[in-house]
Amino acid sequence: MHALAEPSLRVLRTSVRGPAGQGAIFTNAAAGIEVGVPWFEPRYWIARGAVVGSLAGRGAATVFEYQGRRFVLRHYRRGGMAMRFSADRYLWLNEARTRPLLELQLMLRMHAAGLPLPPPLAARYERQGMAYRADIITGYLPDTSTLAQRLAAGPVNLPAWTAIGRCIRRFHDYGLCHADLNAHNILLRGDAEVFLIDFDGCTRRKPGLWRDANLARLRRSLDALEDRRSTRHFDDTQWQCLLAAWF
Repeated sequence: MHALAEPSLRVLRTSVRGPAGQGAIFTNAAAGIEVGVPWFEPRYWIARGAVVGSLAGRGAATVFEYQGRRFVLRHYRRGGMAMRFSADRYLWLNEARTRPLLELQLMLRMHAAGLPLPPPLAARYERQGMAYRADIITGYLPDTSTLAQRLAAGPVNLPAWTAIGRCIRRFHDYGLCHADLNAHNILLRGDAEVFLIDFDGCTRRKPGLWRDANLARLRRSLDALEDRRSTRHFDDTQWQCLLAAWF
């Protein structure tokens, strides 16, 4: 086990070799938790009676409890056209470019900067030939629901839209270009606290038109949800409230 070089961060790397192939586990050293291979297997937590829920998404995530704390285990799954070729395998280039390591490092930097996101814990990849599979574990944010879930229950108050706009602006000021900013990747706790999740494929950039593209993607997500409902829970007044807070 050794530490990967990363400015102001300590990520512990553990080599793994088993029946599924070779790989590595990366752990946030500051968390003070020793993470092993079983941590990334839902059946391990099921056998221990530690599973306390699941989260919907591209691939259902497992929520488990360990020493009084809750964590989220998410398996990397492909979306879009790529799913036709492989549900969860990615092309191997090199370790530094694996999706779990990139996401973990980005999350650690953002968490250190005080941005509102789940605290990162660990990630791993398993390589077989020219492909690999991957998983990531983050902290669980209690008493939160996605923006999509809130809208399914009814209109969201304007103060919450203001909080959403301010939250997105904080990430944009940091330079985060979210690869999939949508109503499922925004978490609300009440009307004042907002978090972003799912940073797979996200990058840090200089200010540019990508910020407008992020917002446009979110608007399309919201409109798509409304198209499925007979009663509208989202309208342009709410959107303008979000934009005003963003600006």
